[in-house]
Amino acid sequence: MSFFSRARTLFPRPLFIMLMLLFTVFSTNVMAKVYPRMLSRSILVMNASNGRVLYQKNTARAYPMASLTKLMMAMVVLDSKQSLKQKITVTSADRDLLKNTHSRLTIGSTLSRKDMLHIALMSSENRAAAALSRYYPGGRKAFIRQMNRKARAYGMRHTHFYDATGLTPRNTASAHDLAIMAKHAYRYALIRQLSTDKRYVVHPGRGQLVYRSSDGLINNKTWNIVLQKTGFTDQAGHCLIVYTKLKGQDVLMVIAGGPHRYSHYHDALGLKAWLMHGNL
Repeated sequence: MSFFSRARTLFPRPLFIMLMLLFTVFSTNVMAKVYPRMLSRSILVMNASNGRVLYQKNTARAYPMASLTKLMMAMVVLDSKQSLKQKITVTSADRDLLKNTHSRLTIGSTLSRKDMLHIALMSSENRAAAALSRYYPGGRKAFIRQMNRKARAYGMRHTHFYDATGLTPRNTASAHDLAIMAKHAYRYALIRQLSTDKRYVVHPGRGQLVYRSSDGLINNKTWNIVLQKTGFTDQAGHCLIVYTKLKGQDVLMVIAGGPHRYSHYHDALGLKAWLMHGNL
């Protein structure tokens, strides 16, 4: 017979119910006071509506940000007011010569600016981001300058951009600055829409390509994600920005520097469970 079964026989029903309520309150409070074990190098969780910090770890030091870069890339593209219908063609200038990463967009692939933005945000397609920066007025150098201007204007004092993809480890930011960037990106309805799509088909020339979200949480029905971006390089580790809704509250999670393939998801799930136990 379990402890609870014995207690039920020993105490009158009203007293037993009172003891169970006290036990529930006590256990919930204990869980609320115990911080979850996090694996990632830098973490910042905040109530996005009022700015209240809910959890933080190593938020001031800047590290490589990998493809989280693409949120700033998207804002610069949209602020340029260039036509989203304009056709953009991938050239050899868009190849990754730093890490020699693979891309499904072959040289000569042509898509609209909106489609390029779509697969860059949803699937972290690097050649799409590179091509978008090259088509900016004044070219790629002007595009990077504008990324850094926006960072300074937003108060991102520990952030530097050197490319539009995030492949270079010279793109660095603190978790605090990444949260600022994410909050500004949230203001763009198209960034919210494209970043949270699950699947998208493009026609770059011959045949079609099916892209899927790089974020494994997107298909998890227990999450209500309204903006997201993933990132990974050896120097940055596994990174994740998630803007979600929990118990009616807007919550922003910045998780950077995960040491293992699924560590950023481990931390996001642990933080969500912890927040749901009275820490919102």
